[in-house]
Amino acid sequence: MKILVTGGTGFLGRHLVWRLAGQGAQVVFTGRNRASAQLVLAGASAQHSAASAPGRAPRYVEIDHGVADAGRRLLDCAEGADAIVHCAALAAPWGSRQAFARANIRSTAEVLDACAAHRIERLIHISTPSVYFAFEDRLGIREDAPLPPPATEYARSKREAELMVLAAGLPRAVILRPRAIFGPWDQALLPRLLRLMRYGRVPLLRGGRALLDLTYVDNVVDAILLSLGAPSGIYNISNGEPIAAADLFARIAAGFGLPVRATNRPYALADAVARVLELGARLAPGWEPPVTRYSLGAIAYSQTLDLQNARDTLGYAPSVSLEEGIARTAAWWKEQAA
Repeated sequence: MKILVTGGTGFLGRHLVWRLAGQGAQVVFTGRNRASAQLVLAGASAQHSAASAPGRAPRYVEIDHGVADAGRRLLDCAEGADAIVHCAALAAPWGSRQAFARANIRSTAEVLDACAAHRIERLIHISTPSVYFAFEDRLGIREDAPLPPPATEYARSKREAELMVLAAGLPRAVILRPRAIFGPWDQALLPRLLRLMRYGRVPLLRGGRALLDLTYVDNVVDAILLSLGAPSGIYNISNGEPIAAADLFARIAAGFGLPVRATNRPYALADAVARVLELGARLAPGWEPPVTRYSLGAIAYSQTLDLQNARDTLGYAPSVSLEEGIARTAAWWKEQAA
């Protein structure tokens, strides 16, 4: 089976490439960072050898999705593919509408064009539960829940990309909405939190009672592999272990051997500060605010997902617990720092 993975040099993409290589699949992956690609290829080679897997080593194609020649280059490397897993995306708490449109909407258009040109019926599109976020507590959210107005430009772009996938009418298109992915090679979620733990205090907003629902990266890879043989649909993915923000911060601190330095902060005041910082960023293009309304809201309000559809249809069951995921990530982090 030949599988094309966009964004294969990114956090989720590289873990998927490594797993597929270990299973002997024929993999082509795209990315824009050659140095990262070499790390992915080295890791894939190790997985391939350890599993004594048949088949060829993964092939890397340098593509900066959303730029002028990206569509043509993707068409070339998609030839003969049985499935495309679209991981490439710009995921950030701040950025311009144009930047998110280029990275998330135009890249999806490129993928859909490749599917049409080569009659590829199977597409796994990685989306986000950020489309559910509404600055309020939301528990047990189902995939068919009405979506609120987008809280961020990122959520806006990912929702539009989802609509494009649905409109394309592919016979076997799956949209996954994995919540807060973490694990080895994470450069976004845990690093930001660890910086706060090391150099400041983690803010406990609304008493630190918000229920947060994270997903260990290997569990997302499991969901992707299950989706390759599943019917079309939208599926929520998480570890299914909602945990209060204060307890989560304490677990992470313990796993990484850091002191727990958390302090209660009034949410209204923090939100007001974030509004001012965002206004400053709009007046000074290119400057990213150190904190945004969304990044605060994400730890202030509960958001948990109903996984029944993924369990029943995909056969999804998280194989790595939150506790084990934190332990694995901490071990990797310490190894990298040694």
